[in-house]
Amino acid sequence: MRVIRIYRSTALFLSLVVVVAYSTGTQAADSLETVRQQFIGDYDLVSFVRFPVGGGEENADYIGRLRYDESGNMIGLGMPRDLPEQARGAGQAVTGGFAYWGSVTIDVANQRVIHHVEGSPGAAQWVGQDNIRYYEFDGELLKLSLKDDSGRITATLTWRRIGD
Repeated sequence: MRVIRIYRSTALFLSLVVVVAYSTGTQAADSLETVRQQFIGDYDLVSFVRFPVGGGEENADYIGRLRYDESGNMIGLGMPRDLPEQARGAGQAVTGGFAYWGSVTIDVANQRVIHHVEGSPGAAQWVGQDNIRYYEFDGELLKLSLKDDSGRITATLTWRRIGD
């Protein structure tokens, strides 16, 4: 009789563990899918602010576009707002800004989106590398922050969803 009770207790315990593990896994998957859906769309760059080591903040005064698609890819483009003016007076080609594309991995637990760079004409050294951004959604705004090795935020790009 005692052996049967132990088996029943063990079976009940294992059933409970399976239910909890399944519901936790389902919640994590739902959370990932919810966040993935939040990313999908087109965005205009609202601000690009750098935070120097010495303190304060610097407005980079950039314009740009960002897109996340349904297939898990992204494209990001940005340039200094005054780049066309700089080019008008220059006797040679003027470049500046960023342009890259690749696939995306979303790390919900750490609020990170990882851009796996597949192409970047202005920064060829990025190809094959990961650009890690820490994300925050605030209504129609998406904030992507860069951090240094110590975890200090070094820049934040704020994007506004367009279209829909």
